[in-house]
Amino acid sequence: MRLVQKLTALATGLCLLAATGCGLDVNAALPFKVLPGSIQPVPELRGLSVTVGSKDFTEQILLGYLAEMALSAAGAEVTDLTDIKGSNSARQALLGGQIDISWEYTGTGWISYQGNTDPIPDERAQFEAVKKADEQQNGITWLDFSPLNNTYAFATTEAYARQHNLNTTTDMTNFLKEHPDQAVFCVETEFASRADGFPGVQKTYGFPATNIKSFGTGTIYSSIANGACQFREIFTTDGRIAGLNLKVLADDKKFFPQYNASVTMRTEFLRAHPRLRQVLEPVAKAIDNRQMIELGKQVDIDGRDPGDVARDWMVSKGFIKTSGG
Repeated sequence: MRLVQKLTALATGLCLLAATGCGLDVNAALPFKVLPGSIQPVPELRGLSVTVGSKDFTEQILLGYLAEMALSAAGAEVTDLTDIKGSNSARQALLGGQIDISWEYTGTGWISYQGNTDPIPDERAQFEAVKKADEQQNGITWLDFSPLNNTYAFATTEAYARQHNLNTTTDMTNFLKEHPDQAVFCVETEFASRADGFPGVQKTYGFPATNIKSFGTGTIYSSIANGACQFREIFTTDGRIAGLNLKVLADDKKFFPQYNASVTMRTEFLRAHPRLRQVLEPVAKAIDNRQMIELGKQVDIDGRDPGDVARDWMVSKGFIKTSGG
């Protein structure tokens, strides 16, 4: 049995969801077979057809593969539709039944999909709120959330942080009040103007900003590498944190929304196959920010294939085995 199947018919169906085009990258099957480890075959899931989707960035594709391997070890027949272009397209694919399972973030669900403006600072409270609302309003169930929390933060280089004893955003604020000439920030264009971005966090902490430089999502990391600024906005699980030797400053006042990852699926699908929970939740509980930074580094900095990286992590945790041992 092949672990991953890319079905043209399903890809065609997803094309109808996105006004800008299909947004799917159809790849070959992964070149290895998954065998049970701590995840054992589940009779109720044997032969069950499950389509796994994801958004189109490294972390999401990795998470998609983790779910696919767990389901395959449990005996399901897995179809891979990771790398859907855009959050809204991935969300609509789940709502419309083109995919059965995807990983989502609590802050995205609460703010982007459910239209709330005020995030909930506590991780558990934010999860419970978005879980309840999504199930009641949209028939989507969230499995218990992961320690993986892909939220915003400020970062600087490890060397600069050590030199000035910077560990938190409050440390940064106090330092910049004494040294405003160092208050040079690189931020994404959207982050520069969003209420839950730079204006809001600056108001909360009160740090000066002598110069704010705006960049696109991808190029902001180039600005870090070439020394264009001392502080930059980053995502807290990005592999380039490790690749560029960055120090993430803790958001000690908890301004930024919580973005814990959780496996989501249509409620009716989970009710029909409740054993999916016991297969997928242990995987979610085992991955955290530190580990995802390393996995992302292996893909984005070292150039490894995300399928290989995900497989090695699953094997290292004992969830699966492979035919190669």
